[in-house]
Amino acid sequence: MVKKERAAKIIAALEELYPEAECALEYKGEPWKLLVMGILSAQCTDKRVNIVCEDMFTEIDTQEKMAQAPVELIERYVKPCGLYKTKAKNISACAKKLVNEFGGVLPDDMDTLLTFPGVGRKIANLLLGDIFKKPAIVTDTHCIRLAGRMGLTPKDEKNPLKVEKELVKIIPPEKQSDFCHRMVFFGREYCSARSPKCEECPLKTLCKKAGADPQR
Repeated sequence: MVKKERAAKIIAALEELYPEAECALEYKGEPWKLLVMGILSAQCTDKRVNIVCEDMFTEIDTQEKMAQAPVELIERYVKPCGLYKTKAKNISACAKKLVNEFGGVLPDDMDTLLTFPGVGRKIANLLLGDIFKKPAIVTDTHCIRLAGRMGLTPKDEKNPLKVEKELVKIIPPEKQSDFCHRMVFFGREYCSARSPKCEECPLKTLCKKAGADPQR
């Protein structure tokens, strides 16, 4: 089974399993909040980010307030997410940049997004795919691990950019963002890092790790 064929079958199976492809970060349709939550998600679970931000966004409920908030206040909220001093500093700087340089309108191109403090390709792709509905592969830990296990990318490849480039070749542009969201759901429900449920996995006939036809 060639990679594109395997990818098409996996996409179809994931669409059947998870018809509603939603971002795991609960940003309630406000782009600036997804920017903040994306920064917080580094080395932190989406669940914890959602909990932390629910409290923080109650007090700091606009991007203007975030731009004006003392870094120490942001630190106090985001401390449970780890690396909190760096993350708070980047969130503050991003809010200021967004409000002062872009009039509060998030830019919709990769190169500009990468100029925001703390924003790498993973966060930029998340914003491009979820906010602007552009083709975007978000190579988070779920995507990297599962793509390797399933045979969509070399199994030992952990470099996010290389994984992204491999997946862009085989995932149709209009499917990319939702595919990544569904990989997160699937990773949580069936294919965790420590205890994958291979025997009951609904994708085991497609997964290279489970013995499906090797890729060519």
